[in-house]
Amino acid sequence: MDAGLKRELEEKVRAGERLTREDGIALYESDDLAWLGGLAHEVRTRKNGDVVHFNVNRHLNMTNVCTASCAYCSFQRKPGEKDAYTMRIEEAVRLAKAMQGENLTELHIVNGLHPTLPWRYYPRSLSALKEALPEVALKAFTATEIHHFETISGLSASEILDELIEAGLESLTGGGAEIFDWEVRQHIVDHNTHWEDWSRIHRLAHEKGLKTPATMLYGHIEEPRHRVDHVLRLREMQDETGGFQVFIPLRYQHDFVDMKDGKVRNTLQARTSMATGAEALKTFAVSRLLFDNVPHVKVFWVMHGVQTAQLALQHGADDMDGSVVEYKITHDADDYGTPNKLGREDLLGLIRDAGFRPVERNTRYEILREYPGPDAGRRETPQPMRV
Repeated sequence: MDAGLKRELEEKVRAGERLTREDGIALYESDDLAWLGGLAHEVRTRKNGDVVHFNVNRHLNMTNVCTASCAYCSFQRKPGEKDAYTMRIEEAVRLAKAMQGENLTELHIVNGLHPTLPWRYYPRSLSALKEALPEVALKAFTATEIHHFETISGLSASEILDELIEAGLESLTGGGAEIFDWEVRQHIVDHNTHWEDWSRIHRLAHEKGLKTPATMLYGHIEEPRHRVDHVLRLREMQDETGGFQVFIPLRYQHDFVDMKDGKVRNTLQARTSMATGAEALKTFAVSRLLFDNVPHVKVFWVMHGVQTAQLALQHGADDMDGSVVEYKITHDADDYGTPNKLGREDLLGLIRDAGFRPVERNTRYEILREYPGPDAGRRETPQPMRV
């Protein structure tokens, strides 16, 4: 990138001027990661100061049986496969209650698209979980699942969301987004929920007062222009609804090891390589710079590794997700080396070590507790790391 374009982009960012599609593509083409990270760090600091948010959450996957066979997914199983499972509601409640320690504030629920489970299973599950854990927020179901519920129930998404909210739903999850552009999407997704339905369902959720996350799966067969397009679609929708709380870039994972049955279900990996750490940091930085109307950018440490997650905090991210336990969707796929669990104290240490002040939040991003920041003698203010 020539010096004149760099200067022009810096001026736009510092003036709070909205970046264009062409600006986003130009940022991805820059090989000066230190400059790019520094610029994104300015924006995240302007929006969120020296804070890094986290929450104490657990993931619950009640079934891995799925009608779809998405090219990147190693979680799904077909009925009758050795490792296919579906929990009874009582079993899901028992498992959730066993996760209750450490002042749990959120239960994150995502499932396969089960071909025969009746629609009523899902609101009844939420009702039972809410009764068992009344203080825990239920963040449940992707837009893809809501679309699937329309198919199996005959109800509209609006009616489905009303029932789920009555049962205790506090937020949808952000999954099912992957990459919206059809040029890529047709090769990676094996279900019928695409941009039109994904956005329709989140828009409905926003109209009903829910705040939701948005995600992007990157680092597979897409190109930077597809990432920019993905973010700009969400940015335009955010202008309309204001309902997205956080954007979460998710790093595509290879199916390194599936020890349970020896099958490699990720059909993309023969022609892909995972994003490097530098590419991950660039994606966080460009996303933060383009997303001028979404308050938070989250790094999901399970998909990035702990050290890259810390560096992402220096490249635009201000949220390190939570003290996840048994994230099956990734850990069933890979041998990537991330731990199954980071507790509250682990997260506090990682955030401080990166030079930030930890703040515990709930699902609505309301502050529950603020913690002391790093030793001022080590670093007065967070600075973007030179990579």
